[in-house]
Amino acid sequence: MKKGILKFDGGAAIVSAASVVGKYEHEGPLGDCFDLHDSTDKFGMNTWERAESEMQRLAFNTALAKASANERDVEVLFAGDLLNQCVSSSYGLLDFDIPYFGLYGACSTAAESIMLASAFVSAGYFSTAAAVTSSHFCSAERQYRTPLEYGAQRSPTAQWTVTGSGAFLIRREGRVRVTEAMPGIVVEKGINDASNMGAAMAPAVVSTVSRYFAESGRSPDEFDLIVTGDLGYEGGSILCELLVAEGLDIRSRYNDCGIMIYDRKTQDKHAGGSGCGCSAVVLASHLLPMIERGELRRILLIGTGAMMSPSSLQQGLAIPAVAHLVTICNEKYCF
Repeated sequence: MKKGILKFDGGAAIVSAASVVGKYEHEGPLGDCFDLHDSTDKFGMNTWERAESEMQRLAFNTALAKASANERDVEVLFAGDLLNQCVSSSYGLLDFDIPYFGLYGACSTAAESIMLASAFVSAGYFSTAAAVTSSHFCSAERQYRTPLEYGAQRSPTAQWTVTGSGAFLIRREGRVRVTEAMPGIVVEKGINDASNMGAAMAPAVVSTVSRYFAESGRSPDEFDLIVTGDLGYEGGSILCELLVAEGLDIRSRYNDCGIMIYDRKTQDKHAGGSGCGCSAVVLASHLLPMIERGELRRILLIGTGAMMSPSSLQQGLAIPAVAHLVTICNEKYCF
C-alpha cells in the first residue's frame, strides 16, 4: 500500500463476468451485450425483491458457467445491493455453500466488491473469489421513494435505478487485470435532495480522483477511459467542472455508466441510470470485453455511492457519498 493506493502485486484478474438485466436496459444502446434479460422485470418471481434476488442467482451461475467452474471452486463471495440489510444478496445467493461477506456501498458496490475480492486473492487468502451486486428499479422505488402505484412525478435531475445484476470471478492470473485500488473517503457537501444524487456524489469522486493522481504521479492521459458508476448527466457535468477547477481535465476520456446504459433521445430516464446494478452490468457486458480485446488498454472505474437510508431521507439529513476506485487493464498494457 502506497499512500492509500492498494497495489495488487500478488496478482488479481477478472476471469469471468456475467450480466442480467430488465426490459429498459435490454432496449438501450448496450442491449445486445447483456447475457440474460427479462422483458417483464420479474424473472419468474412474484415480488420485485425476489426478482432482484433471482437476478443475482442467474448472474453468478452464468459467470461460473463462463469460467467452466462450479460453486466448489469459489472460496468467498462479496455481494451487496441497495435494499435494507442487503436482502437481495443474501436470499439470491442463499443456495450456494460459499462463505459470504455482505456489503453496502450503494451504487459503489460493484467497485467495492471487486476491490475487496482482488485484495483477498492478491494477498493469497483465497484462490478464487466472486463479486456480485444488483439493483431493481421497482424494489428501489418502493424502499426509497414511493411504490410505483403511487404515480409520483419524477424530478428532471432524478436518475433511473437500473434493473440489473453483475457477477465477477477473480483469480490471480488472467488477461484482464485489476492492478490497483483506492478506497474512498465519505464526503458530505450539504446536498439533501434524493432526486439529485449525482450532485451529492460528485464531490466524493473529486476527492478520490484527486488523491489518486496526486499520489500515483500519473495523469489522465495514461488511461483510455475514466468511467464513473454512476453520476448520470447531472453529476457527471458537475464532476468535470469541479476537477477542472482543481487543475485536472478528464473530459476527453470521461464517461459514466449511467449515461451509457440508456438512450437519452428514445428512453426518458431523465438524468440517466443509477443503482448497484448500473456499473456492474456496464462493466461486465461492455467494458471488460473491450479490455480483453485490447480496444481499451487500461481504465479507471470509480464506483460512486450515495450512502443514504429511508430514515435519513425522512429526517432531512444531507446525503454522504463515497467513491471507490479500481484500475483495470489488459495484461499487455498494465503499469
